[in-house]
Amino acid sequence: MDTLTRIRAFIDVVEAEGFSAAARRTGRSKALLSKYVRELEDELGALLLNRTTRQFSMTEAGHTYYRTASDILKEIDNLADLVRENNAQLKGRLKISVPRTFVDADVGQCLIDFAKENPDLQLEIAADDRFVDLIEEGFDLAIRVTKLEDSGMIARKISDFRVHICATPEFLERYPDIEHPSDLANVPFIVDRNSRTQASIHFYNPDSTTFTVAVSGPMEVNSPHATLRAALSGLGIALIPDFIARKPIEDGRLVTLFNDYIPTDRGIYAVYPHRRYLPAKVRIFVDYLHGWFKKHS
Repeated sequence: MDTLTRIRAFIDVVEAEGFSAAARRTGRSKALLSKYVRELEDELGALLLNRTTRQFSMTEAGHTYYRTASDILKEIDNLADLVRENNAQLKGRLKISVPRTFVDADVGQCLIDFAKENPDLQLEIAADDRFVDLIEEGFDLAIRVTKLEDSGMIARKISDFRVHICATPEFLERYPDIEHPSDLANVPFIVDRNSRTQASIHFYNPDSTTFTVAVSGPMEVNSPHATLRAALSGLGIALIPDFIARKPIEDGRLVTLFNDYIPTDRGIYAVYPHRRYLPAKVRIFVDYLHGWFKKHS
């Protein structure tokens, strides 16, 4: 029995959070996985997992070993992917962190389309609006809609992104004196608590200086989709991502305001850890997204 097999068994158990769950996921018996982990512990001379009938946890040595062993196995798998890339279809699993707003919007179709074209590759999509730690939480990559900042990760822009300040034509008829972004402080505004700026909106002047306007209104909600529905109902003005607001803007149900003042330094990025051997599945997935957005923009 080779050490790599034992290491894989240990990592499978940790990531499944238990022997029974790992057995179901891998198709191996619980007894066999337990045997492999026990042999690995004997080989190392250290206890990696605390086992009881109801609880499962890693020891301090287990945490240390898991982090390093995971990186080593990923490098081995990634190298194998590079060798097999031209001779086989993509296989295995791709674990992706994606904003919930992205998944729920029309652009989330790109993930479904990719899965349809690569049926042997299992997509594990975690829809979460927080910024996950890709390495600590075992993600292959993340899709982030943001202003890119230096994070020690590799990032590729897959599409432009902007937000719109918008309201219905009927609402704007009731507030004809809105002439400058600063006027937004005095009108009903629907606050998206899911936005990083939340109740303060940042603007750029034509001379590139910036200013902030505090807004408030009859409704605060941590959902761009609910914000859109509220704006369409005439409840107030809202700040909404382009990929959500595009259709009602195009058909005239919403009117945009102050486009020249809105920052354009945001984008949709694929972000992944720096690795010596970039997995073929990651590179092909990112290339696919870039092409998908180019086609559907």
